[in-house]
Amino acid sequence: MGSNSSRIGDLPKNEYLKKLSGTESVSENDPFWNQLLSFSFPAPTSSTELKLLEEATISVCRSLAGLWTVFTLGGVGSKAATPPELSSPLANQSLLLLLVLANLTDAPDAPNPYRQAIMSFKNTQDSSPFPSSIPHTFQINFNSLYTALCEQQTSDQATLLLYTLLHQNSNIRTYMLARTDMENLVLPILEILYHVEERNSHHVYMALIILLILTEDDGFNRSIHEVILKNITWYSERVLTEISLGSLLILVVIRTIQYNMTRTRDKYLHTNCLAALANMSAQFRSLHQYAAQRIISLFSLLSKKHNKVLEQATQSLRGSLSSNDVPLPDYAQDLNVIEEVIRMMLEIINSCLTNSLHHNPNLVYALLYKRDLFEQFRTHPSFQDIMQNIDLVITFFSSRLLQAGAELSVERVLEIIKQGVVALPKDRLKKFPELKFKYVEEEQPEEFFIPYVWSLVYNSAVGLYWNPQDIQLFTMDSD
Repeated sequence: MGSNSSRIGDLPKNEYLKKLSGTESVSENDPFWNQLLSFSFPAPTSSTELKLLEEATISVCRSLAGLWTVFTLGGVGSKAATPPELSSPLANQSLLLLLVLANLTDAPDAPNPYRQAIMSFKNTQDSSPFPSSIPHTFQINFNSLYTALCEQQTSDQATLLLYTLLHQNSNIRTYMLARTDMENLVLPILEILYHVEERNSHHVYMALIILLILTEDDGFNRSIHEVILKNITWYSERVLTEISLGSLLILVVIRTIQYNMTRTRDKYLHTNCLAALANMSAQFRSLHQYAAQRIISLFSLLSKKHNKVLEQATQSLRGSLSSNDVPLPDYAQDLNVIEEVIRMMLEIINSCLTNSLHHNPNLVYALLYKRDLFEQFRTHPSFQDIMQNIDLVITFFSSRLLQAGAELSVERVLEIIKQGVVALPKDRLKKFPELKFKYVEEEQPEEFFIPYVWSLVYNSAVGLYWNPQDIQLFTMDSD
């Protein structure tokens, strides 16, 4: 399909370009689209094809900044953005093309040059030279890119691009983590998770992994508790007139865990939610009272589930004694899973108490209010060690409240807690290894990402059609 031909298939070249780009304004002499028409997407299999691909890549990389600019059409510096497929079909097509190119498989003797470029591009303000080992790269304005990404997170493809950049490009990751307006990026991601019922599972996964990558950074975990938000209108369970970004993040992640427990029961989702909370736990600061309550409420839900599985296992065992023909359900596996999650929650609470007890009187209050929940786990062999500090804190502050008398107001209890934090000897709290989890892609990530990207092309690309009966790469309900 050559770019010098006046016709592409059955269409005049200019009509084909309009169909492909989704806009009437594209010119048949446009260098970007002519370059696109000259490409063959499969990875090269011979040295001749590789040489041609490298030559084409140099040209594309030089003009990739233009493609990024196309992606940001209708985004940077504008009012509230509409979804990219509505505000700019060309931006949407460009983004999908970029994702397809970035997810091409490597050739036997050469890595994907598009992925190399995406992994290494730098800010226009960065004057340091590129390493000679990186043949294909470019520079763009990081501020414009950041603004566009913040405004476009309603679409799967924009969230997938954000994930790709954070995971693969250390320059972008460092830049974003240094921003003083991270709420502009984090809030749209939280909103995706909050509306989990309305999103497809892939979009939710990407949003959650983005949070996990961000929480690997201690600076991020500290700074999110310093950002105070007003009137979060999309959070409907409770009116939040004022809350820190950190407390809101905790609330949304816990809500995602609870949704997963009752609906999807996806272990992968559970694991990543808990990993993000664990990464943040040592830097919990001034937790909102509602966030503290929800942490303990989640533990309460897990505790009830644990007791229910134990009861079912006991009843099943009794029934099996009177009938040798009835196979026993595998309650042991269910019990192991729920106990792993309970232990992780106890480790998260313990991490907060050990590292930032004096910053979190609301969590201590919530612990004391629901202290009976923890009684059954004090002597449990799976939790005995991690319960030491939690039991110590509960016992210490319960004693001080008893000394203060009965019928204490909430304000008075919090005052006693704040005074007690100063009096509690820190050396009595046992030290545990720091909770740190790092996101690592699966061994063959292309098995997930290539079908995902092409499902986005199939569902979102403007003016392109594939026969649904011929689709084999993904199932039609995978979006």
